[in-house]
Amino acid sequence: MQSVHIQRIMKKNAAMGPKKQSQFKPNSNPIVNSKSSNSTVRFTSVKLSEIMSNDLKDKTLKELEQIIAGLGQKKYLAKYIFKFIHAGDAAEISQITPLSKTFREKFIEHGYYISQLNILNKLTDKDGTVKYVFGLDDGNRIETVLLLDGKRRTLCVSTQAGCKMGCLFCATGKIKFRRNLTAGEIVDQINIVQKDSGRISNIVYMGMGEPLENYDSVVKSVKILNDPAGRNIGIRHITVSTCGLVPAIKKLAYEKLHPRLAISLNAPTDDLRTRLMPINTKYPIAKLLDAVKIYQLKVKERVTFEYVMIKGLNDSLLHARLLVKLLRGIKCNVNLIEYNPHGGCKFKGSGLEKISRFAEVIEEAGIENTIRLKKGSSIFAACGQLGANLNNVSSTGDSIRHE
Repeated sequence: MQSVHIQRIMKKNAAMGPKKQSQFKPNSNPIVNSKSSNSTVRFTSVKLSEIMSNDLKDKTLKELEQIIAGLGQKKYLAKYIFKFIHAGDAAEISQITPLSKTFREKFIEHGYYISQLNILNKLTDKDGTVKYVFGLDDGNRIETVLLLDGKRRTLCVSTQAGCKMGCLFCATGKIKFRRNLTAGEIVDQINIVQKDSGRISNIVYMGMGEPLENYDSVVKSVKILNDPAGRNIGIRHITVSTCGLVPAIKKLAYEKLHPRLAISLNAPTDDLRTRLMPINTKYPIAKLLDAVKIYQLKVKERVTFEYVMIKGLNDSLLHARLLVKLLRGIKCNVNLIEYNPHGGCKFKGSGLEKISRFAEVIEEAGIENTIRLKKGSSIFAACGQLGANLNNVSSTGDSIRHE
């Protein structure tokens, strides 16, 4: 995690106006050295993570209760704080009016604050898809997508700035990994979009980054979103996707909360999947499916397999039959997603006719499947396109020998 000077942050916040200025209030003990009220305040260098640890938006209700108790107050006040932040969109501690003014000031004096993402851009596709570009407090950027399907309003959230996984078909994989998002930054994507565009019915962790590589923040954010005192989003309406981090899938199976699980598969053989997704070298398909079975045994819910259809590469009828054989005995459904082009890759989509024939083969074998139509492609908001407009995305593209 990169280090920043608090002084620099304070100047930045001062330029943003009074609302942002109160977001970074340094604890007077470790970082402020002042001899008098008229002297220059000196700030030592601290890690951004140390500042973020005081973000109230990043706390579960239980963590807030511990903080409140540590400050000598009744734990029931934590519920007011949690509700005001996650159901009432409070952006400042001063807005949490059930707390006394004295206690609110004490909170601020101890360095606590409520973070807030900045909307840098908002783009709307003709099909109704909306993409938000958010600025983080350290200058990094992420993208979040709102997908509309009748009354179903799904938000695709990011969990990392950049990504380490390097999947060939994904634009985000071309961006240098910067850092994991905090739970507060993940949750705030929902808070801001819901305030701007109306109620969100479903959350999918399928935006920028590999969710299970940021395991702790992702699980904490699910707990925050599911809590009845806050957004109260049903656990069956939350889906976490992964490229196949086997230990994390197994670990997730033993959590108290079990979101729906989606696996980015994209190939029925190890050879092809390894070329498309480097993670398969470490966790080949057999190990991945063993982990999926463990999760399913514990959770008793079907698992979704995502399959990006790439012209001439993984879309033949033979690939479909191999996929059927691979998934036999697993309670699942398959999402067939036509590859969405971006400047960082030379692949082409399979086309609806070929995808439909592929779907028929797996349907006849008794595997439920859905053909996901392109949405948001004109604003680079479709599956695999997030980050295509951000810096460090190669324009030369990748190619792979077709089978």
